[in-house]
Amino acid sequence: MCLFMKNAPYMVVEREFVNPGKGSAFVRLKLKSLTTGQTLQETIKSNDSVEEADVADRNAQFMYADESDYHFMDTENYEQFAVPREGMEDKQFYLQEGHTYYVTEWGGKVIDVKIPYKIVLKVKEAHEALKGDTVSGATKTVVLETGLSVRVPIFIKQGERVMINTETKEYVERVNS
Repeated sequence: MCLFMKNAPYMVVEREFVNPGKGSAFVRLKLKSLTTGQTLQETIKSNDSVEEADVADRNAQFMYADESDYHFMDTENYEQFAVPREGMEDKQFYLQEGHTYYVTEWGGKVIDVKIPYKIVLKVKEAHEALKGDTVSGATKTVVLETGLSVRVPIFIKQGERVMINTETKEYVERVNS
């Protein structure tokens, strides 16, 4: 759910309903700004009202990126549009040409591109593991097709596909296909 607070749209990340024995009930909210990405803690009493933010999600296919923008195409009407990189620099490592993403609009402007929790990327650069380097849990750094560097187990080779957790930027598993 998205709420309009402090003249900006916020997404509710966590909520906790509290009904104390004495006094009125309230809700503790952890909110994330859809315009700046900052988080905010708010407490709202049960008799207070909040305004729901007028945001719209739509599917868009990522086409390419240039120095200043990410370029998308709406999957319904094939309209092409650009989203400024500014404020969304962290998305560059997860956007893949030809893949479809949800984009969130507010006030006629795209304010967020939703990246899946886990994505599969191909290993572009990986050095070979050294013989005898088999300590339990041994890892090495590889570079993925989007330029993201992650630590993976030493058995991962160049050309293989790996699943990455986009929130933690960590290796999850090797993908066979």
